[in-house]
Amino acid sequence: MKRRRQSKKGVNLVNAAQAGIILNAMTQGLFNSNLVDFFTGRTDGVFKAGADGSYRLTLPELLGFTPSGFRTSAIGGVYAQGYGFSRVVGDNLRRNAMPIILTTVLTPAAFKVGKQLTAMPRRDLNKALKALGLKSVVSV
Repeated sequence: MKRRRQSKKGVNLVNAAQAGIILNAMTQGLFNSNLVDFFTGRTDGVFKAGADGSYRLTLPELLGFTPSGFRTSAIGGVYAQGYGFSRVVGDNLRRNAMPIILTTVLTPAAFKVGKQLTAMPRRDLNKALKALGLKSVVSV
C-alpha cells in the first residue's frame, strides 16, 4: 500500500481571528489593556509602560521597561499606587470576570455557526487560493 503524501497546511485566518478575539478578551480582563497595547506598552500611541501608576499592565512594564529606560531595580514596573502584581491582576479579574467568561464561551460558538453559514463561499475562496498557489500559506 502506497502512503499518501500530506501537504503542509497554511495558516487558517478564521481560527487565527477567533484566537485573537479570545486573547484580546483575556488581556483586557486581566491587565486592562487590549492585545496590541499589552505587547507594545503604548496608550493612545504614546509609550507609557510603568508610568501611569494604574491597574493597566503591559508586557514591557512587567519586564521593567519605562519611558525613561530599563529599570533593573524595579522589574515589574510601577503600577496601581504600589500594589503588587497579584493584587492588581486579582482586582482586574474580579472586575472583569463576566466579560472574560462570556467572550471565551460565546466566541467559539459564534465562530462555529459562522463557519457553517459561510462554508460554501470559504470553500470557493480556498479553491481560488489553491489555484494561485497560496493554499500552503493561508486558508480561510
